[in-house]
This record gives sequence, C-alpha cells and structure tokens, in this order.
Amino acid sequence: MSISEKSFEETIEAALCAGAPGQPRSVREAPAGLFEPGGYRQRPPADYDPALCLIPEDVIAFLQATQPEEWAKLKRLKREGARDSLLRRLSEEIGRRGVVDVLRKGIKDSGARFQLYYHKPASTLNPEIQQHYRANGFTVMRQVHYATRSGDAGKSLDLVLFLNGIPLFTAELKNELTGQNVTHAIRQYQRDRDPREPLFAAGRCLAHFAVDTHLVYFTTHLRGEKTAFLPFNQGFERGAGNPPSFFGYDTAYLWEQVWARDSVLNLVQNFVYRLESAGKEHTVIFPRYHQLDAVRRLLADALAHGAGQRYLIQHSAGSGKSYSIAWLAHQLSTLHDAENKRVFDSIIVVTDRRVLDQALQRHVENFEQTRGLVANIGENQHSADLRKALEEGKDIIVTTIQKFPYIVDTIGAMSQARFAVIIDEAHSSQGGETAHKMQQVLNVSTLEEAEAIDADSGEDWEDQVVEAARSRGMLPNVSYFAFTATPKAKTLELFGTRRPDGQYEAFSLYAMKQAIDEGFILDVLQNYITYQTYWNLLKKIEDDPTYDKKKATYLLKHFVDLHHITIERKAEIMLAHFDGQARHQVNGQAKAMIVTRSRLHAVRYKLIIDRLIREHGYPFEALVAFSGKVDDGGKSYTESGMNSESSGERIPESGTADAFKGERFRIMIVAEKFQTGFDEPRLHTMYVDKRLQGLHAVQTLSRLNRIYPPHKKEVVVIDFVNEVEDIEAAFLPYYDRTLLSHETDPNLLYDYEGEIRGYNLFTDDDLNAFAREYFSPNPNQAKLYRIFSPALAHFEQLENADKKACKQFLKKYVRLYAFLGQVARFQDPELEKLYYYAYYLDRLAKLEAEELPLEIIDAIDLESLRVQHTGTSRIDLKQTGATLEPESGLPQGMEDAEKEALSRIIAELNQRFGTEWTEEDQLRVIEEIERGLDTSLALRNSVAVNTPENAKLTFDDILDDLLQEMIDTHFKFYKQINGNPDLGQRFREIMYTRYRERVAPPGA
Repeated sequence: MSISEKSFEETIEAALCAGAPGQPRSVREAPAGLFEPGGYRQRPPADYDPALCLIPEDVIAFLQATQPEEWAKLKRLKREGARDSLLRRLSEEIGRRGVVDVLRKGIKDSGARFQLYYHKPASTLNPEIQQHYRANGFTVMRQVHYATRSGDAGKSLDLVLFLNGIPLFTAELKNELTGQNVTHAIRQYQRDRDPREPLFAAGRCLAHFAVDTHLVYFTTHLRGEKTAFLPFNQGFERGAGNPPSFFGYDTAYLWEQVWARDSVLNLVQNFVYRLESAGKEHTVIFPRYHQLDAVRRLLADALAHGAGQRYLIQHSAGSGKSYSIAWLAHQLSTLHDAENKRVFDSIIVVTDRRVLDQALQRHVENFEQTRGLVANIGENQHSADLRKALEEGKDIIVTTIQKFPYIVDTIGAMSQARFAVIIDEAHSSQGGETAHKMQQVLNVSTLEEAEAIDADSGEDWEDQVVEAARSRGMLPNVSYFAFTATPKAKTLELFGTRRPDGQYEAFSLYAMKQAIDEGFILDVLQNYITYQTYWNLLKKIEDDPTYDKKKATYLLKHFVDLHHITIERKAEIMLAHFDGQARHQVNGQAKAMIVTRSRLHAVRYKLIIDRLIREHGYPFEALVAFSGKVDDGGKSYTESGMNSESSGERIPESGTADAFKGERFRIMIVAEKFQTGFDEPRLHTMYVDKRLQGLHAVQTLSRLNRIYPPHKKEVVVIDFVNEVEDIEAAFLPYYDRTLLSHETDPNLLYDYEGEIRGYNLFTDDDLNAFAREYFSPNPNQAKLYRIFSPALAHFEQLENADKKACKQFLKKYVRLYAFLGQVARFQDPELEKLYYYAYYLDRLAKLEAEELPLEIIDAIDLESLRVQHTGTSRIDLKQTGATLEPESGLPQGMEDAEKEALSRIIAELNQRFGTEWTEEDQLRVIEEIERGLDTSLALRNSVAVNTPENAKLTFDDILDDLLQEMIDTHFKFYKQINGNPDLGQRFREIMYTRYRERVAPPGA
C-alpha cells in the first residue's frame, strides 16, 4: 500500500473520473440532495496553456458543440485566426472581469456572442437548454505546470479542475502519513505560489484549496504571505474539524460532493459572485461549508415537502447569516417542483438589517441581471403596500418585524398562493420601541422602580414572531425559515425539528464553539472579571513592584463594598480602567459598552460620565442609547437630546450607531438597545451593571465577539452584578465546553517565567535581541526567525513530555500576562519582552505530529499578526535585564510531603477551607479519582522518566480531565475544588504525593 502524496492525488482523480456512487462517510448523517459524483475526464498537463490559463481544446470543443452558429459567424470574419482570436479574447476578459462574470455573462468577439457554460435549468420545459447543460465538460489535471515567469519555471500544482477548459479550482494536497498536513499546503500557497502568475491573479479562479486527509481550507485571493485561508470543514462535535470517516478519507466530501459536476454548476449559478469596489481588486464571495450545506439541505427539503414546513437555522454570530439568507431567498424564489411549477410564489424576508436589504438587492442582481425583483416594504409603508407587492407577485419582499402580524394575516388570506417566510433574528438591536410603549407614559422617579419596569418588558423579536404564528396557527401555504444564533425554548419548539425522543433541535447548526474554534468570533469569556475579582486583584498588586503602584492605588480607592457602591463610584472605576487599560487596545481604537439596568440608569450614567470626562480631561466621549423619553428630576431626556447636547452636534436616534463608529466616541451606554445584530468589531470592553440570566446574558456579552484582525486578540468583561456560575450556566448550552476560571494570583507570572527559563531554551541576550528587532520601526522577519533558531534547536532536544510541559507554560504565561494587563500596567520590561517572545515561540515550537492549521498564519507572518505596541507599557531597549527567578511558593519536594489517610485528608481540608465533605461521600470520590490515575499509562511513564516537578505537569493535566468528568456526578465537589485556588492546590499536592507513593520507583 502506497502512503505517498501521489497516491492521495490518484485517489481523488479516480473518484472524480469514475463516477462511482458515494456513501455516507462519517458518523454524521449524509446531507440531503447528494450530487452524483464523478463524470470528469482526465487530461495530461501538456494540454494546459499557462499563458492563456486555459485548456484550448476544451474551450473550442464546447463552443463548437453548443453554439455552432456563433462559431461560424466568427470563422467567416477571422477565418484561420478565429481560434486564436477567441482564446486570446477569453483569457483577456477573464483577467479583466474575473471568471465569475465571464461565466455568468459570456463574452463577445467581433460581433459573435458566446456563453462559456450552461447552468442546470430550473425546469425541464426547454429541451435545447437541457441539451446545452449536458454538454458542459469537466476536466481534472494533475501536476499542472502553471509558470509564465522564469523564477517559477518547473513548479506545478497538485490539482486543477476545469469547466469547459476554464480553470475554476486549484488544490495543493498533503498526505499526513508522509509527515505533512494542510498547514504545509497553506504555507506552499503563501510562500511558493507567486500571485503575479496569471493563474493566481484575483478573480482568475473561484477558489484555491489546501487539503489533507483530515482538513480542508480555502481562499479566493492569493496575496503571498498575507493570504488568509478559511476553514471549509463540516464541523465535529459542535467544534472545528471533520467527523472521522468509516469509509475512507475524512475530507472525501470535498471531491465526492462539493466538486461533483452539478455541485460546481450550482456554485457558479447560485452562490459564487463578485463584489466590486471602486479602485480595488474585485472580491470573489465563496460560501463556507456550513453555509453551503445549510442552504442546499433547506432547498432539498422544501422541494421534497412543499409549503407548510418549519425550519430553525441556529447559526452563531460570525457565521455569515446575511449571505446565507440572501442565497436562500434567491434560490427559493427560483425553486421548481417535478411538474415545473414554482414551489413558492413569493419569498418574504423579515429583517431590520439595512445591510441585508442592500445585500439581497446586490445578490439577486448579480445572478439574474434583472432589476426590481426585490421589493422593500419599510417602516413608512403599510399593510396595503405589502398586499400590493404580494398580489403583483414580487419574487422577494423585504419587510420589518413590526409588520410580521400583518404578514401572517395577509398571506393567510391568500390561500391559493404559497409563501416562504425567512425570519432574521437581528431585529431588536436598534429598536425596543414596542416594548417600551407602556413605560413612556409611566412616571418613574427611583432607580429601583425603573429597573423593575424595564426588567419586565423583555419581549423581543422571538416573542413577537412566536405569538403571531401561534395565535394564527401554522398556515399550510407558508413555510417558515427562522435564523437565530441563540433560540429560546419556545422558538425551538415552534420552528425546530422534532426528534424521536420528543425533543426539538435545529435543522441546521453552526455552534458558537465551532465559530470560536475556527476563528470567526472571539471567546467573550476569555477575560471575564467580576467586581470582587477585580477588587481582589488590585489589592494583591497594590504593593507589587511589577505593577504601576500609582495606578493600582488610584483604582483601588474607588472600590467599596459591592452592596453600597453607587453609580458615580462605578462610573469612576469604569472610566479609570478604560483610560488606563482598554482604550489603547485594538491598535488604539478600542471601544467600550456600559450595560445598565434601566433607561433611567442609562440617563444618570450618561450625566455622570459626561461630567467625569470633563473633570479628568479624558480624550474620548460617550454616547447613550435608550428608547423613548425618560423623566427624571423634573426634566425629560431622550437619546437624541442627550447625545446632541453633550457632543454639540445634532445626532438623531437613527444615527447613534453610525456616530459610534467614528473615532470621537469611544463609550456607549445602553439600556435594552443594540441587543443583537450590533456589529462594531472594535468593541473590546464591556462593563455590566445589570442582572443577566440565560439567553439574555449570552446575547448581551456576545456584542463583544466580532473579530477585527489583526489587532483585536481578546475582549474584556468587568461585571458588577453577576456571579461566574450564573454566566457559565447561561453560556453552557451554546458553548459546549468549560467556560470560566475564577480568581487569578498575579504572582503566578513569576512562577511561569521560572518554569519557562528552566528549560534553558534561550538566554537574556536572545530575549534582548528579539526585543530590539521586534520593536524596531521596520522589523525584519528573516532576522526574527534567526533569533528564534537556537531556542527551537534546544526545544527539539527535549523529551516529548518536556516539550508538552514547556508549551503549556508558554501558553499559561501569555494568557495570564494578557489577562493581568487588562487590570494594571506592568513596570518590569523583562516581563513584557518575555510575553511577546513566548507568544511566538509557542507557535513556532511544534510537538511531534502536532496539527495547528488555525495557527499557521500566526507562525509564518510575524508582521501581520504583530501585537501593536500602544504605549500601555514602555520597554527600554537599552536595558539588558537580569534573569528573574521565580518567587517561592511552587510546590517543591512533593515526594517528602506528609502521608495521610484519606479520612485525615478530608478532615484537614474541611478544617482549613471550610468545606463540609462527609467522609462517606468523599472517600468514594477520591477512590474513583485514584482509580483513574492508576490506569493512566502516560502518567506512569512520565513519573518513571521525569523529575517530580515535570511529572507533576502531566499529573495535573490528567487530574483536571478526571475532575471535568465529575461535573455531572459530583458537581459540588468539582465546584469547591476549582472555585477555591488554595483548596485546589492543596488537594492536588496530597493526591500527587499519594500517587507517587504507589507507583514511583524507589529513590525517585
């Protein structure tokens, strides 16, 4: 059996050419509407013309077969030069307009007009179109010599796929059995595929794929080292990657389904299009896998079952819902059944996203070249306008959530017509008007009354939609397609798919965990800090020379007992933190949001914060967002009035979000506005002064999750009200992972630094050389790599267990430094240097068979991902610095620790830490843990070959895994161990001592 890359190529080529029916390839159910694989023909690379970027014979053969009259016209004019003229014209047009536009609109040459492909017709009424569609020719070519430049002579691509002689996809393949993976394929495109080559020019191909046996990534535009590759994977266990295959390669779905002939034609016809920007290279829009899969399965199910169905599409923020909705709406409008009748007469999209309305218009015009297919029934139009649009048979109608009851009434009365209603969740973000109608006539004077009233007005878009749908019944002539990232239980029940066990689930799921794993959104709980934690940290660091004592003391003096803290005191803390720690983030563009308990709270916060900004001379301003009018102290306040008065310029309520996008306003104070759909990628910090529960907590904190590459690396939440456990419980159904950690000891930085230096990978000279180059105005990547070379060479000499432990300490140091940097400034430049050095060393140092495809861009492009030096701390590059030894406190000599019986262990822990463990219950828990430890071969081997300190790293990892498994069965025990750092440390020490007594060799 061959394990070479060539064998992998041959397998893919054989599948593309043979047409053998595929089978479900994973634990996941095969998607509906499978395309018939195969049907390609194979050609030798000599048939490809690199100057034209075409297979000339395939182009001419297709045109002669499908458009003989136009070909004859060109022949009469050009005679023997017709062939060369047409090929040259085609190549030039693709280079100028892009392959998408040429395929969709064709080309003209000397009065002759040619189509370059024929899509699958929506109906079978026209036999000639059917014949042309079947004439499309697909070709696969291996080892394609693409070079036209002398420096690239001899280079070849592993795979290129052609439609009628025109290249659509290129692919670099890696077989992991040879020691290479998708990471190396990405590197190859970024470093070894010159974007100046015609085949790699923007728009020449639809996409370029990096493929191994487990993962797929793609890009639509090669930009050398700056090329960004996106995952094109199915997802596994609600996270990134692909499900394991029982029948072959995990990535076989790519060539068996995505590259299948009808799938490719469908992509060209209905998904891929070009965004034009004035003065810029055009951008090709290509669907990610979950978008393609969701839209195709929805269409297949709608075709099979007709109107009267309900679908829930649970796609996380960062999933590209605007594109998914646009693709779905357009294709539903052209969907025909077996009798060539439209499945739906009109498509109604319910959304308040102006960007979606514009995207739909642009999207449909890209495919249909016909204007007027999308009608917008906006705020100033009435139900009569909606009825008129429906009666006129408008293909796609875009309207607002406020009109949803009228929509249901109107289409219910038109029982002879069939409708698809697509509901977009992003409605309540900038409105809230309906929910606050009653409040506008109430005269509230206290914060407590205001909070109680606002807390009782939580009706949102889901409540309105569910109530309207339920009250009128599920109409048999209407299918609903509901898009949401975080469905409520009643939404899941109304629109979800019923499982055999009686529970409901989404028809299509792209989970928050997968979006985070794939890098499309940030983990908003990465730096979640409660008020108490923040206070305790400041107290710990007040006298620590590592930090800016003045800043810590200034912040600390504003803290009082949580139960007595006032709005003004909170505002002082928020502004001091934002000015000192947050506003310099995101390349100096960071913004913050203050979440308040009520509209009255928001008004008072705005008045106080404006005054504090003036008094302290802070270089930023604040906006407020709330609905309606608030009376307080004999004066009436509105959002527009407050923002206009403080800024000195007219800011209408509809302009608040746009004003916040500018540089002037850095803080937004909100009360039940911008709940979902708010898209400000520079939002970095959130201050929470409101009780959050369940879905509301998830939606509120998720305002932070938008990425802003390469500058936005993390986000921060400082919560004055909620407990860690409540936030964790709220996120757990959507996260599918352990979420939050509790308080952190700043002195761990010293401990981690000591552990890292203990591996002797680098010297102070190496660290200083790195800092001088890294913080220079024009850092040289090649020089930075040379600086890392000695450390990487030493890393390779370590045992595998030590490599793993070393990388764990590098990660822990980087994360803790970044976390603590949100609280106070560091005065020690050596810690700052080590932070940047450790960040990149961790990414460059690889374990055996380690797969880090998502981090490859981090590793190879130090400049594009360079953390910007914003002035939050100052590094004196002239200092050489001294080696910092770790402070005392690391568990040393664990093998000499006291040896106690289990009953005495429990008694000691109860006494020292106030736990209430019963001997009977906890004896069983501890014995269960020890059985798990004793069956771990990896742990036994680590103890046998490593020092006690290094072996304890492996022990801690395995013990943590065992504790995680006890969340459901022994939650109270788990919570106490992980919620009290001192208790957790002591418990680990005791358990490690007992383990070594059982298994360590004498004298170890």
